[in-house]
Amino acid sequence: MNKPKMASEKGVPSNSRAQILLAQLEKLTGDGMVRDPEMARQITSKLLHLIQTQEKTSKEVMSKGTSGMEVILSSLESTRDIPTILNILCILSELLTLGKGRRAGVFVSKGGTAVLLRILISANKEFPPNEELMLQVHSLLAKVGPKDRKLGVKARLTGALNVTINLIKKNLQNVKLLLPCLQVLRVYSANMVNAISLGNSGAIELMFKIVAPYSKKNTSLIKVSVDALVALLKSKTNARRAVEGSYVSTLLALYLDWHRNDTWHRHTVIRKGLLACLRNVTNIKLGRRAFTKADGMRILYNSSSECLSVRTLDPLVNASSLIMRKCFPKNRLPLPTIKSAFHYQLEHVLASGPVAQRYSQPPGGRTQAQLCSEPLKKVDDVVDDSDDNEDTEADTENDTENEEDEKECRSLNDDIEKDINKLHPQKIPSRPYEELRVYEKFFVELSEDFQGYNFESPTTSSPAQSAQSIVVPTPQALPPNHITAPTAQNVSNASAPAPTIPPLQLETSQFGKDFNTKEEAHNQPVEQDWSQAPEYVSLNADEMRVKQKGSPISAPKPTQSPLLLEGIAIRCLAAGGGGSDCGSEGGEDEGSEGAVLEVPDTAQLLPLHDLDLYVEMVKGTKSVPHYTEVAYPDYFGHVPPTYRESLLERLYGVQRSKIFQDIERLIHPNNIMDKVVYDLDMPSCPVIESDGESLRFNSKFESGNLRKAIQIRKYEYDLILNSDINSNHHHQWFYFEVSGMRVGTMYRFNIINCEKSNSQFNYGMQALMYSVQEAISGRPRWVRTGTDICYYKNNFARSSIATGGQKGKSYYTMTFSTSFSHKDDVCYFSYHYPYTYSSLKMHLSKLEAMRAPEIYLRQDVLCETLGGNSCPFLTITAMPESNSSDHICQFRNRPFIFLSARVHPGETNASWVMKGTLEFLMGTSLLAATLREAYIFKIVPMLNPDGVVNGNHRCSLSGEDLNRQWQNPNPELHPTIYHTKSLLQYLAHTQRAPLVFCDYHGHSRKKNVFMYGCSLKETIWQSNISAASSDLQEDLAYRALPKILSQIAPAFSMASCSFVVERSKESTARVVVWREIGVQRSYTMESTVCGCDQGKYKGFQIGTRELEEMGAQFCVALLRLKRMTGLHNHQHLLDLESDLIGTQPKVVSSCPTTYVMDEDEPSFLEAVDYSAESNDDDTEVDLEAAASAASIATTEDGGEVPDRLSDAESNNHDAWKSEPVTSSQ
Repeated sequence: MNKPKMASEKGVPSNSRAQILLAQLEKLTGDGMVRDPEMARQITSKLLHLIQTQEKTSKEVMSKGTSGMEVILSSLESTRDIPTILNILCILSELLTLGKGRRAGVFVSKGGTAVLLRILISANKEFPPNEELMLQVHSLLAKVGPKDRKLGVKARLTGALNVTINLIKKNLQNVKLLLPCLQVLRVYSANMVNAISLGNSGAIELMFKIVAPYSKKNTSLIKVSVDALVALLKSKTNARRAVEGSYVSTLLALYLDWHRNDTWHRHTVIRKGLLACLRNVTNIKLGRRAFTKADGMRILYNSSSECLSVRTLDPLVNASSLIMRKCFPKNRLPLPTIKSAFHYQLEHVLASGPVAQRYSQPPGGRTQAQLCSEPLKKVDDVVDDSDDNEDTEADTENDTENEEDEKECRSLNDDIEKDINKLHPQKIPSRPYEELRVYEKFFVELSEDFQGYNFESPTTSSPAQSAQSIVVPTPQALPPNHITAPTAQNVSNASAPAPTIPPLQLETSQFGKDFNTKEEAHNQPVEQDWSQAPEYVSLNADEMRVKQKGSPISAPKPTQSPLLLEGIAIRCLAAGGGGSDCGSEGGEDEGSEGAVLEVPDTAQLLPLHDLDLYVEMVKGTKSVPHYTEVAYPDYFGHVPPTYRESLLERLYGVQRSKIFQDIERLIHPNNIMDKVVYDLDMPSCPVIESDGESLRFNSKFESGNLRKAIQIRKYEYDLILNSDINSNHHHQWFYFEVSGMRVGTMYRFNIINCEKSNSQFNYGMQALMYSVQEAISGRPRWVRTGTDICYYKNNFARSSIATGGQKGKSYYTMTFSTSFSHKDDVCYFSYHYPYTYSSLKMHLSKLEAMRAPEIYLRQDVLCETLGGNSCPFLTITAMPESNSSDHICQFRNRPFIFLSARVHPGETNASWVMKGTLEFLMGTSLLAATLREAYIFKIVPMLNPDGVVNGNHRCSLSGEDLNRQWQNPNPELHPTIYHTKSLLQYLAHTQRAPLVFCDYHGHSRKKNVFMYGCSLKETIWQSNISAASSDLQEDLAYRALPKILSQIAPAFSMASCSFVVERSKESTARVVVWREIGVQRSYTMESTVCGCDQGKYKGFQIGTRELEEMGAQFCVALLRLKRMTGLHNHQHLLDLESDLIGTQPKVVSSCPTTYVMDEDEPSFLEAVDYSAESNDDDTEVDLEAAASAASIATTEDGGEVPDRLSDAESNNHDAWKSEPVTSSQ
């Protein structure tokens, strides 16, 4: 080492005693230390005394600008005198004791650890080694070791590892020397190679000799030895060595002994360290087996249960829970196959690709006919030896929603498209024009001359609606346990007029619109026949029926005029008589049988809903399982509640409690009923008759999804969702019926085969429930429900066989508890607000029937799906003012707006947004009229009807995600995508590419509404690739529409938007339309299934009211975009637009309220654990801060958001759609 030159810092006197001693020591450095060891002893002794007695001396030596540390290290390296070495080591120990780690960092940067290791090796050559010297060296290494990342490598290369381990072996009874040696060993073991080397040298066995049962003596030594053992066992080799040495049972015995004797909880650190050892050992399959064999599940379960009452012991409980969940035997789902219970045979299968691979294997699903024959013998999902989760430490217990998004953001950065050639629009047309000319028929408006249309006094007519008779079974047809209700009579209502039902257009879609057709209003009430609590309502003689289970529902006698409950008219219809409204003067018919069933008449609040029309639409809907039932929520309709529903506050310990209940199943298997109460895989009827002690389930209706229900405990059920047809995964959407419940009893439902690693159910989202009793009482609505909601990884897994050779993946559980308020009720549960294909057909039919004469509306059939359902295609614009050439020219030259939705069946919120868009476009307000005059709207409201009908979450009947088929859609397997893309290609060939393309979607893991767009410049910037200046020149017009939405739509978040093109999204609609069709404003609009964390709706779950509002606001944004693009300039609409829509920029609260990446998510009182592998470090949570973060958002005027909407806001909800759609007279 070069001889350092003394320097003094400004402000430090150069003649201070410390500086003088350091200068003298500097002169002796080198040969002087050997020639005059006595002088070196005296100087170092005086310097040590000064440092020990005067605090300022230590500061002088370590001050910036001085070379005190270099002088001391140089002297230490050059001397061979033991007393001098000990003095210098003591000096260093005193200097490094203070400074909060900064001084240790300086010491490491000056090469101090290398000097200490050389002294250690040199001292080991003496026999016997100087104990005091070994003690001091190891003590210093223990202090500075954590600051030197390369200490482990240095120690291994210099041979210091063996020196330390041999010193421990020879001094097991010397506590004073043993303690620093173990501390250094813990630092060495942080290096995995060192850990394996130490394990080969017997370090594992050595640690178990030191770690002793409970004792009040030498607890510091035991703690350090446990910490060293934790570091050693991180190596799988050492973990295997520990298992082979039967040390798993030893660890359990040690933990149990400390648990029982540490009654005052003074040594929880040691107990936590022992659990960390078990955690590391159980990271390998051999360790998990040994843990289970040693009865570790029962030991940790019982000990953890005793700790639940003490809040400070939560780290022990969490660590124990983690180990137990990891060691819980991995099972496959209790299904004959994880493929869908239903199978659809494709007529056309490609020669290669995922569909071909799927069909090359024996079919796992069964057709309806196969369900009634012999049970399936083929089992395609087994737990094999390749399934091991030993390296899943990536997911941690302390992950929050923000951290989850950060992980997603990191994966997004890796997925960004970096090929500039792929980012440029394609110059060569993909298809010749001759192939696309067949799509001219979908653009009749471009050639329509309107010569035969009467613009003076247009009138419309509508065919009269044929009455739909509903056949009701007699009371004798009811089940034996059905209790007959009091009889009621037929009531004729002569005084009270019947509620007006809007005119209905029952014809299905028309290929071309004849604008000479006149429609007549049809306002006669629809009559229906109802009986007391019928088991079902038959829709025709052979098949369709409306399900209604349970005991009879008694109703008030119809002795008054029509009853209004919360603004909804109730029609009381008796068995055997005409369906007249509840009257006040009618006499009672004593001979009539059956109770009166109150049917909500929602026509006043739901102008697009009609019960009979819905039934007609269901009859034309084709499903793979051949559904014969109609769910009540779809039949009655949904009226949004008059209040907003807040995000659910997560309670502390709820997830841990649920996990312990799951573990209890293995500990006490005799307490588990394991009773199957519903199973689609049963050969005959999936509903298993019960003795009244079990709930009854059903999902055999349109969009229903529940495959199996298993009663676990008296009031707890495991639910298994059905895979998408022709697939073995995509489990998220659920929609099922429950009956036979007890009032006031808390039931727990566990959906055990969810697939995503996290869910908004962990962040305030609740499931939805629809009560039939509430509906017939005047409140037909879906409401958020459920307490104790959490989402976590469970013990079920798909094997590598089932996942096509990939490592098996675990399933996740979504659990919630709820109670029921009504006896003999029938309730429905859903992931999100259902919107069926039949509902769409009904809404489109109503819109067409209510069309005002100034609206150009044409409904075509784009194509037929694989399942035989038609895909509707709408054209909406304004009629020309006249048939003059100027007006016709203006009509034909309007730019196109192309909208689509519901390519993913489980994203029902996309349909509700689309509903809001359609109702706005069909409205009669000045805003809607101006918008229609500005654009021609081409709309595909449901791209995947088959998936919607059959209860799929993501795929069509081909088993493929249709939004990944846009690059090369197959006309046989993906007809809706193929023809929709062809429409866009036709427009591009005719130089009429849409001004805006937007595909409506739903997002399951983020809040708010936001957009994904496409930007060459932003993609290049994010990917950090080199690009020419020409590539960076881009029109920023793609940002205009999202920016407008962020200003006018309360639920929209600009900060959540992204305009980066990812490789994994190359075949999506957004990217393909941008790249191949050349639409710069090509978007995906994502709507949350949960709620908002910014703006006016912050802290509230999203509802259909807000979703429809979003669809209307999208239309208003297009109107603003029109003015920005210079198409027209309607300044007179500014005031009107502000009044109706509230276009002032949103006032954001003082807290960051934009994107989930920001730290604005309300902190939970418990860290969310959605993985099987977690850290055992428990994070302290500031309860006051958590409460503050969950405070109520402010409205635009700065006040609090009311829990209940005002009457004006509730009753005038259609103002967001400009005006209620009215019928043309």
